[in-house]
Amino acid sequence: MSQITGLYELNLWVGLKTIVMVVRSIQHWNKTTQELQFYMTSLAGDANKIGSAIRQHWGIENSVHWTLDVTFHEDESRIRSLHSPQNFALLRRIALNALERESSFRRSIRQKSRRAATCFLCWLRLSQTQTLCHNLPVNRV
Repeated sequence: MSQITGLYELNLWVGLKTIVMVVRSIQHWNKTTQELQFYMTSLAGDANKIGSAIRQHWGIENSVHWTLDVTFHEDESRIRSLHSPQNFALLRRIALNALERESSFRRSIRQKSRRAATCFLCWLRLSQTQTLCHNLPVNRV
């Protein structure tokens, strides 16, 4: 990277070995668009290895995004002010992790979420409480 000049505070980029430019073509039903993306990495300039790392990253990212959207309708969220979008995104990811770790109810993440929303004792179990919903008496008012 000694060939690259003009990086702001070059001493903060120790270990940077490669800058990658990816041109991605996206086929829509009526047109094709192109995106240009840049990546910086400490990997050596091996195109196959870097390409594999980028695809793996986006595969994981797309999988998590799809799950968040299906379970929590994240794309439909209208939360826009101040730090609220970041705060709610963090809360959704915490909830997703808790739902994925819950193993006593073998259903989809969406079904686990709905069960936790309708059953307070199930929600407590997701919150690390070791109670079992079906074994506890239900007090009706």
